[in-house]
Amino acid sequence: MSKDYYATLGVSREASTDEIKKAFRRLARENHPDINPDDARAEARFKLAAEAYEVLSDPEKRRLYDRGEVFDFGDLFGGGGLEDLLSSFFGGGGFGGSRGPERGRDVLAGASISLKDAAFGSTIEVEFRGAVKCATCAGTGAAEGSRPVTCVQCRGAGQVRVQRKTMLGAMMTVVACDQCSGLGQIVENPCQTCRGDGRTVEDRNVLLEVPAGVSDGTRLRLSGQGEVAKRGGPGGDLYVELRVEADERFIRNGDDLVHRLQVGIAEATLGTHRWIPTIDDVDVEIDIDAGTQPGTVITLPNKGMQRLGRRGRGRLLVEIGVAVPTELTSEEAEVLRQFAELRDESISSSRRWRKAR
Repeated sequence: MSKDYYATLGVSREASTDEIKKAFRRLARENHPDINPDDARAEARFKLAAEAYEVLSDPEKRRLYDRGEVFDFGDLFGGGGLEDLLSSFFGGGGFGGSRGPERGRDVLAGASISLKDAAFGSTIEVEFRGAVKCATCAGTGAAEGSRPVTCVQCRGAGQVRVQRKTMLGAMMTVVACDQCSGLGQIVENPCQTCRGDGRTVEDRNVLLEVPAGVSDGTRLRLSGQGEVAKRGGPGGDLYVELRVEADERFIRNGDDLVHRLQVGIAEATLGTHRWIPTIDDVDVEIDIDAGTQPGTVITLPNKGMQRLGRRGRGRLLVEIGVAVPTELTSEEAEVLRQFAELRDESISSSRRWRKAR
């Protein structure tokens, strides 16, 4: 029974060369023996993925395969073999490839913004603590009057090649040099400030552009603004998690804002008008019709949150509540009794209301 190479790579039979290449790259990284040591299943998946790619990436082999021809795996990796295949994907031979300087660590910081800033966007200052280039040695890690020397073992490459045996045969893997920790240089006379690391930990401030429409918990990334790397490597990224502060005037519901308005019994019954706050800080007047019931919602379009990444705004929803008084004067109680009699409503005569002071 022939193998389904398309299913192996997780692509359709009409997949383009680029789709096949991306699928193999993903599977190779997930199942490479160096990533999954002593895992026979992962190694088998890796072997089958490499076999599938070798056939489907070659137009002639793919054409023959689609016609039903079966290939001998031993013939697929002649010449340069699997080593050449991996080198074309990951560089330098083997999975590791030429990594270059190690990048700095990513940093996660938090920042609080108002609901208004979340609605319309803002520029804020984010404070965090992280590694920066040592000012004393300018990041070299070496004391004044000296400098790092080239690592003898890796000759400055920061990497060495090692050979390991797998079910696919001998494979060359590139690993970080253990003598210089992959830096390619060794500090013989370390800087006293950073102790040879080339970095110090300090408080930092960066400006962040907050887009309009963000929500609580949104994470924004500032590329390269995280911790600096050792000896000139690329910086990590800064991730800022936003906390949107509560606003006593509004409850947020997606792009909509809800404002709860309490009116009196007489106002709800006979109608009135009220001024309502908006996130724009400009009050607007609304009419409350006679006979408005508790829970009625009055909609004000385009008065809510700016939609993130899109044009337009949400709504401002004014939710009407009717306030029932808990304290009454004698006069107010008498008026309500008369109202109840006119409407033939039954009221309790045994309970007493709380007298208003």
